Amino acid sequence: MDNVNKELAIADLLGRGVEEVIDKKHLEARLRGKKKLRIKLGIDPTSPNIHIGRAAVLWKLRAFQELGHRVVFIVGDFTGIIGDTSDKDAERPMMTEAQVGQNIKTYFKQAAKIIDPQKAEMHYNSSWLKKLGFREIGEMADLFGLHEMSARENIARRLKVGKRVSLRELLYPLMQGYDSVAVKADVELGGTDQRFNLLAGRTIQPHYRQEPQDILTMTLMEGTDGRKMSSSWGNVINILDDPNDMFGKVMSINDELIKKYFVLATRLPLKEIEDILKYPNPRDQKLALAFRITELYHGGKKAEAARQAFISQFSKGELPQNIPLKQIRPGRYVLSELVVQLGLAASRTEARRLISQNGVKINRETSEEKVLTLDGSSEYLIQVGKRRFIKVK
Repeated sequence: MDNVNKELAIADLLGRGVEEVIDKKHLEARLRGKKKLRIKLGIDPTSPNIHIGRAAVLWKLRAFQELGHRVVFIVGDFTGIIGDTSDKDAERPMMTEAQVGQNIKTYFKQAAKIIDPQKAEMHYNSSWLKKLGFREIGEMADLFGLHEMSARENIARRLKVGKRVSLRELLYPLMQGYDSVAVKADVELGGTDQRFNLLAGRTIQPHYRQEPQDILTMTLMEGTDGRKMSSSWGNVINILDDPNDMFGKVMSINDELIKKYFVLATRLPLKEIEDILKYPNPRDQKLALAFRITELYHGGKKAEAARQAFISQFSKGELPQNIPLKQIRPGRYVLSELVVQLGLAASRTEARRLISQNGVKINRETSEEKVLTLDGSSEYLIQVGKRRFIKVK
């Protein structure tokens, strides 16, 4: 890569989707140098899937990789059990080892859809965190004051209204900071909600005679309901989603998020993004966005097929092809219970909410809560939202 292209790549790396760089001048100088830096990203497996909000940081990791640096991807199988409270207004429960074990099964494989695994290190942080004793934990804890921990915005808010804050939560930044020591990180990436944890690495590394890592924080993405994209809220677009589902979810986002999604969730050059944003109809902008995101994870042919399926289904009023048919035991079923049984809602509470919001249709007609009698011969088409269909009899 010549100097001109390298400078353009560095500018894009440190600018696109980036909220803050600490220390930017220091990092710029290192990126212009010859040393191969170690770039760290850690993700806790709070669900089995990586969504495109987390993938945005993985693509930034890939950009460092393309500049010739060594990326270090850490799956927090240990920190996942402890639980990060950085973005929570209530205490995050500890996960069991079994839950974490179930969630981490394909994390490295999913990450490999974005970063080049041949030019990366991949670790579970239990391999070093399980070995820490009270002495080392105590020495690291001595580097922080209680006032620093309690001044964090979400912690301060909870303390103010009398909500419990466990000591376990306060220890989490130490563990993430020690991850940086274990892998000798030169740079750590994360979302803006991770700022305190990232800074903990800068505080702890000098204790182990390491140079403090530089930090790059990424803008957070909103999900399909306009709130922060979060697996616990179910408003996510997962990188393993079926192409049609992925395309449809992108089409459902609020119009004001189109530019942010283009910047964070695609690799289109910014000039091309600006050209697309000049389309007068937001629907056309979103069609281009949905195609680019689906193409990124499934290829052009499947993305085009998903685009055509979406246009046919929603513009022409056609039903999707190959709607699954499920036969269940004959009997009388309350609609909300049936929706849960069919896997179209996570709970009866959610199902009742969807029904009350006219989000459930039977044979293409909006339905209220009711009892359905299934006799084994009559067939019903159940639709939840815009994209979930199932036939049942």
